[in-house]
Amino acid sequence: MTVDARDDRLEMADALARQRQAESRAASALIQAFVSDAVAAGLAPETLTARTYDGRSRVRTSVTGWYLKRDRSVGVGTDGSFYVLSTPGGLRERLRGAHLSPADPPLELGRGARDGESLPLDEALRKRLAGGDSWG
Repeated sequence: MTVDARDDRLEMADALARQRQAESRAASALIQAFVSDAVAAGLAPETLTARTYDGRSRVRTSVTGWYLKRDRSVGVGTDGSFYVLSTPGGLRERLRGAHLSPADPPLELGRGARDGESLPLDEALRKRLAGGDSWG
């Protein structure tokens, strides 16, 4: 590989990283607005659960917030963080609950997923807010 080709690849990787960061910042702003709107509307948060990697069960988490998809695969915490709701699901998680770390939010939920079901984040947030407490 030539030095120029390597430099081009590094430049492309940097550009992609900057694009992802910009997307995440925009998505974070949408989520912050949603949390404010949900609180103002009296939308009751709940303790979120996470699906185990094998898909057989769900375990409770320490996150309180709202699910964004009906399959409960992603959610937003009351702290304005975005969560992918999956966990290894070992004995420790089953007994004590799963600890989730916030993820960088995308502007499109499910992009690139095998099931082909993607949904723009702003649309998911609007639908969730409009659904109120009876959404789930």
